[in-house]
Amino acid sequence: MERHYIVSEKDLPVSCPLPWTVRWNSHPRVYLPLKPGSDATCPYCGAVFSLSSGHQRDKG
Repeated sequence: MERHYIVSEKDLPVSCPLPWTVRWNSHPRVYLPLKPGSDATCPYCGAVFSLSSGHQRDKG
């Protein structure tokens, strides 16, 4: 199952795992460089993060 999260500039800096991630299923926290028009992928779990101008969030 691919996880894709859309975050806004208000959410920066973005780190994975996200605050609502279950602790027993976590990996070390990593901060991901995120720029408009590009995605960032977590090197541990493969979650993809995209920057949007809106404030919607997909908890996929």
